[in-house]
Amino acid sequence: MSDLFDIQLQNSFSREAPLADRMRPRDFSEFAGQAHLVEIDKPIRRMVEKDYLTSSILWGPPGTGKTTLAKIIAEKTKSDFVFFSAVTSGIPELRKIIKEAEERRKFYQKKTILFVDEIHRLNKAQQDAFLPHTESGLFILIGATTENPSFEVINALLSRCQVYVLNRLEESDLKKVLDRVLADSVRGLGNLKLKIDPQAEIALINFADGDARRMLNLLELCAKQTKVQSEITLETVAQIAQKKTLLYDQAGEEHYNLISAFIKSMRGSDPDAAIYYLARIIESGEDPLFLARRMVIFASEDIGNADPEALKLAIAVKEAVNFVGLPEAAINLAHGVTYLACAPKSNASYVALRMAQAEVKNSGALPVPLHLRNAPTKMMKELGYGKNYEYAHDQLQQKVSHAHLPEKLKGRIFYKVKKNGILSS
Repeated sequence: MSDLFDIQLQNSFSREAPLADRMRPRDFSEFAGQAHLVEIDKPIRRMVEKDYLTSSILWGPPGTGKTTLAKIIAEKTKSDFVFFSAVTSGIPELRKIIKEAEERRKFYQKKTILFVDEIHRLNKAQQDAFLPHTESGLFILIGATTENPSFEVINALLSRCQVYVLNRLEESDLKKVLDRVLADSVRGLGNLKLKIDPQAEIALINFADGDARRMLNLLELCAKQTKVQSEITLETVAQIAQKKTLLYDQAGEEHYNLISAFIKSMRGSDPDAAIYYLARIIESGEDPLFLARRMVIFASEDIGNADPEALKLAIAVKEAVNFVGLPEAAINLAHGVTYLACAPKSNASYVALRMAQAEVKNSGALPVPLHLRNAPTKMMKELGYGKNYEYAHDQLQQKVSHAHLPEKLKGRIFYKVKKNGILSS
């Protein structure tokens, strides 16, 4: 009777579990995202299908499938999955796991996968305790971390693990998850026969910020406030998310419209418009690092040597955003945007690069002038390599008389300095 009671209790917990847990993929076919790891003939898929497991660390943002992937690996390889929390578990729990793993291997010839959640939170002594058992193969260690493991995991343990990087889920991945949830009548919301407004779908996906769990938690709350056979609306999503959800399809026209306006406002030296579009894009759920990368590109493409400090500041903003994270990182972005918008502009470097690239495609691999070639051997010297080369530092005002471009391009000018900014003609 106790077994029957346990089964009934487990089924009850399963029915009452959060939607994100109920919908946790049980097979690679249900898994969304991380194609570079789980598609046929990719590293993790190949490792599982050939059953040659190695200790691994799964590094990626929240809600990208780290725990799910570990469970699928255990299921597919008929291994026992043991969960170990770096936050709540310690050495006593590890000793118990080690004893059970030894018994499992001795009496049942069964592998143990020890999944360590938030492995970066383990201290050095705790990480050291895993070493001998990882080395002996008593268990396969799979660690999950949102932090760079090269900073947080000791070298001895890191060297025994293969690191796999998981990426933020793309819009198409999250759309796949949504469709599966709305269609699944057993684990999902299919029995409610809900529809979802296209703008509400976009809002859910943007709110997720690449995190499937976050999206499903919000979807579940929306479903509870929507009548059966009704439609989840943008208004419902916005109200429950407790923030104004703007229309911003990261793969559609509005994405490109706002980004275009953002870049062109900085290019047009209009800090007010640039800040406005920055605020809209942030509010709509864009990855702040995407904005920082665009600013780094802008600093060289549109400002260049008119203000060489612009690139330094853009890089600093990118590092600050990566370090701080939203919401405070918006302040760093605003700092950078106003500087870039107000800086003197020059696209001379960008234009020079495009002209040079066009010339390379047109003229091909023109020979380098002999006087610019190195001559490490006697034969090369006899052939004239390096002959008559003038060392600039020995010349008056560091100017040389010989040309540097190939003979066919002698006198050609690619870089034309603009008459503004720090390095003006």
